[in-house]
Amino acid sequence: MDLDPDEVFRDDDDDPDNPLFQERESTKELAVYLVDASPKMFSTTCPSEDQKQETHFQVALSCILQSLKTQIINRSYDEVAICFFNTREKKNLQDLNGVFVLNVNEREDLDRPTARLLKTIDGIEEVFMKEIGSQYGIVSGSRENSLYNALWAAQALLRKGSAKTIDKRILLFTNEDDPFGSIKGATKFDLIRTTLQRAKDAQDLGISIELFPLSCPNEQFNLSLFYADLIGLEGGELAQFLPSAGDRLQDMKDQLKKRMFKKRIVRRLKLSITNKLSIDVNSYALIRPTLPGAITWLDSISNRPLKTEMSFICADTGALFLEPSKRFQLYRNQVIKFSGEELSEIKRVSAGHLRLLGFKPLSCLKDHHNLRPSTFLYPSDEELGGSTCIFIALHRSMVKLNRFAVAFFGSPSRPQLVALVAQDEIITAGGQVEPPGMNMLYLPYADDIRHVEELHPDPDIAPRATDDQVKKAAALMKRIDLKDFSVCQFANPALQRHYAVLQALALEEDEMPEVNDETVPDEEGMSRPGVVKALEEFKLSVYGENYEEEAEKEKVSEASKKRKAVSETASQKCKEYDWADLADNGKPPRHVVVAYCMVKPELFVSLVAWYKTTHHIISTSLNVFSMTSVEGIVGCRVEVLFDST
Repeated sequence: MDLDPDEVFRDDDDDPDNPLFQERESTKELAVYLVDASPKMFSTTCPSEDQKQETHFQVALSCILQSLKTQIINRSYDEVAICFFNTREKKNLQDLNGVFVLNVNEREDLDRPTARLLKTIDGIEEVFMKEIGSQYGIVSGSRENSLYNALWAAQALLRKGSAKTIDKRILLFTNEDDPFGSIKGATKFDLIRTTLQRAKDAQDLGISIELFPLSCPNEQFNLSLFYADLIGLEGGELAQFLPSAGDRLQDMKDQLKKRMFKKRIVRRLKLSITNKLSIDVNSYALIRPTLPGAITWLDSISNRPLKTEMSFICADTGALFLEPSKRFQLYRNQVIKFSGEELSEIKRVSAGHLRLLGFKPLSCLKDHHNLRPSTFLYPSDEELGGSTCIFIALHRSMVKLNRFAVAFFGSPSRPQLVALVAQDEIITAGGQVEPPGMNMLYLPYADDIRHVEELHPDPDIAPRATDDQVKKAAALMKRIDLKDFSVCQFANPALQRHYAVLQALALEEDEMPEVNDETVPDEEGMSRPGVVKALEEFKLSVYGENYEEEAEKEKVSEASKKRKAVSETASQKCKEYDWADLADNGKPPRHVVVAYCMVKPELFVSLVAWYKTTHHIISTSLNVFSMTSVEGIVGCRVEVLFDST
């Protein structure tokens, strides 16, 4: 059965005009990185991964830089702002002292991250003291409060968008656990009260405040002095916060460059249990393919994205059609016209909801019935109150009786039967592993299941492995079995290299970041004596003692041999020149192999003739090294002789 990957993983309502699609696309994240720039951040050092000492300010910047590089790939439409507090200079909308919002040209203070912003962050430390400066913003004898000003400026940056559709976050980096420690008496109490109230006001507006504490080498960050009240930690949460904060900090530096789909609602469904009883459920996609970003067409002059527009032109008059196009169907010599809306309504089988049909034992559900990646269902009380209670009662009964529900899923594009399998909650000492809910499995149609075609209908003719071969194969598999294997442990090396190349080009880096290919076999593990012995025994059992591996290698075709020889010749020719010296002295070689290509001969001759009129070319040659039978296309070795002047 041939399945289109795009169709398998596409949501049923990925129509740009659909309100559910627009609702999902509008969900994004706005984040303000709030970095303490006090002198203590520059004087405190800690060992880095390469055993070099780096300041806490460097640690914060490297975390932010790595996070933004990943965000451009993961969530390119999210917007960020970089804000320093405890600075000598000030730059913010409210003109508050001690707060500096970092930005670059052609970008708003809160906007999508750009390559220019990343390059600025990477080099900001070298010019920070000269252009921005560092000072303590909260000192004795003054009522100036730089932390209060920073929270106010961050809240102002996050003013756009609704908290219902946009996640707003303030990420605070500091190594000062008691910012008001130098102040005494009523002044200290008043500054703490106003700062906590400012943080509470921000949280009431839907803004979450996350603290990333940087502990000193011989002194642990004491949350109970101030920041526990700021972020709302109580009791046992204090003891667990510091280790989890360290993990989050490490995650920001080490997270892989992979597209991460948010745990957001794919769509909201109405589950009809009876004719008079319905509940609301939210559906979530459990797995999605990771693909490179879509191609964006840019203007060759301004480098701005292009917008594609399509217009219909009358073939007779050449006039533009202003009205939307209509389709027609001939019926009894009459033209019956249909608009796009009418056709969509005709094709719509149902309203796109779930209708419960009945229950069956779990033993009736087979593995091959899982036609495509399942969808996870969870109740919602937002529109229909009591949905959660009814869902829980249904869920518990299905788990207790080992039954699954059969329902009709009225998708507008592909209505079909689905199986609702209850999933019980799994909790370990580390927390929740799997949440309670239902997995919606898309059941196949009758013609989706096909019988296996046997190569040898007669079982006596079919080759079979001996008991000894099966035993040796089982021993080999046991030796090289990966314990606790998960696909999440390995990154796609092709995607990692793709993103690394994009990063190097965008940031104009001299060297491309190294990409660790985790899919390459473990040579050290495969060379262990036990594995080598099991492998040799398996080969001996299957192929025998006189087996020649060289005889089984694929024969290289004559065409591939010629292509390889031509490629090696070109490589040797290229090594004869010192390209760097020739480029510096302006003396290119007189004979250069330009390309090996597949073209039509007449097209190549036309291109060379045009090229001669615009460039200093003395002569050209076209050598055919292989011929194909597709429309006279030939493989060409193109040599161009340039005038050295």
